[in-house]
Amino acid sequence: MITIIQIMLHLITFTLIRFIYKAIWIPFHVQRMMKAQGITGPSYRIVHGTTKESTILREEALKGPMELSHDIFPKIQPQFYQWMKLYGKNFLTWAGPQPHVVITEPEIAKEILTNKEGIFLKPKSRGNVKKLLGDGLVMAEGAKWFKLRKLANHAFYAESLKEMIPSMIASVETMLQKWRQYQGREMDVCEELKVMSSEVIARTAFGSSYLEGKNIFDMLTKLGFLLFKNIDKIRPFGMIWKTRDDVESDEIEQSLRDTAMSIVRKREERVVAGEAEDYGTDFLGALLKAHHDSDKKSRISIDDVIDECKVFFLAGHETTSSLLSWTIFLLAIHTDWQEKARQEVLELFGDQNPTAEGLPRLKTASMIMNETLRLYSPVASLVRRGTRRVRIGRYEFPAKMEFHIPTLALHRNQEIWGKDVHLFKPERFAEGVATATRNNPMAFLPFGYGPRTCVGLNFATNEAKIALSMILQRYSFTLSKNYAHFPINIITTRPQCGVQIILQPLQQ
Repeated sequence: MITIIQIMLHLITFTLIRFIYKAIWIPFHVQRMMKAQGITGPSYRIVHGTTKESTILREEALKGPMELSHDIFPKIQPQFYQWMKLYGKNFLTWAGPQPHVVITEPEIAKEILTNKEGIFLKPKSRGNVKKLLGDGLVMAEGAKWFKLRKLANHAFYAESLKEMIPSMIASVETMLQKWRQYQGREMDVCEELKVMSSEVIARTAFGSSYLEGKNIFDMLTKLGFLLFKNIDKIRPFGMIWKTRDDVESDEIEQSLRDTAMSIVRKREERVVAGEAEDYGTDFLGALLKAHHDSDKKSRISIDDVIDECKVFFLAGHETTSSLLSWTIFLLAIHTDWQEKARQEVLELFGDQNPTAEGLPRLKTASMIMNETLRLYSPVASLVRRGTRRVRIGRYEFPAKMEFHIPTLALHRNQEIWGKDVHLFKPERFAEGVATATRNNPMAFLPFGYGPRTCVGLNFATNEAKIALSMILQRYSFTLSKNYAHFPINIITTRPQCGVQIILQPLQQ
């Protein structure tokens, strides 16, 4: 009996010492270390860190729509906006006992994202992030990341993108046929573009049906909402019991896996049955070739295949639908730029479908899209974790520090963009991105930077240019008086209340 009591006391003592060390000593040590270098922030609170303050600010911002302004940083990331005003360009925050330093100083952000020494990695995914992204290309590191990146690069290289254009055009044509019923009436273009972009990625990268793709997108959206809902919740005893959201996310994750597995098995069965010579030239085909590779070093697991399917269904849909929704929104307000873009499209393509050769020549459309990406960047923050103690510029950071680089803040840096930073002015990009940013690459990060730049960048911009061109050839549009401006970041920056426009057919 005494032995059991002694063991219990030792266990309690060990647990208490470990708690004091991780939840009290380390955070206060880090806080003092950073304060000595001029980096401060909201005070650390035991267990919660700064999540309670963050939750209050976010809930206040989510109470309703905002005025019709492109200054969305206070709406999307109100905690970063407020703390930046109080504590400066770089400041310290806490997710429980985990320190996060928010970096909006371009030179420091560049060193982190360039990652020349391989110190700054993606944060380890847990909970709903793990269920959403798995251990695929977005989260993988080292040799596994290199292998997956090589596969993705091959699937989305220039010639492959060219072959995808007919499928993109067919999906847009299907959408525009449906639009005939809305002529002269109000329409939520956001919902229409979600359907179109989901069909494009399903057809071009996975050879699957729209219904299969829609099912996956619906599940990914639900999982993304659960992630957003619980993002600031610290659960010290989360491993002991599951909440209703945990149970729901587990069920969604399993359904996602089953649906993706069904798509994979159909492709494999066609090869086994002799209906196809190989697994195909699309992204799914590349994944399956790697999965069945005879070389163990090049082979990927079936879990890797499933994770990549989830990631690319998500990224291929969300980025493009977000970019197009906000582009249509801005052109519905700024009809002068809508007309400039239309004239360019008609001069290049007339009433014919866009061509691979013509897409790079859409200069006005490129300017408009770049300005859209600056104001309404799909990804609100880029996050990295330091693997060891490191010095960047004048600062020294401890090991295991997480670095948050809010793109919305950098895209609104008045020192680079000027005092009209919140205005829609595509002419900023008339001479290209380098000139617009004054050769500061950290001023414009819609698709990330460095070795982890989004592999689907050209896929997304090609699809967006094709869709925009075909819309402009057929319709003019203005913003409905019923539109409510409510940008929100769930997976990507999206219009929470949709984008209602009034659609008018062009005189042919």
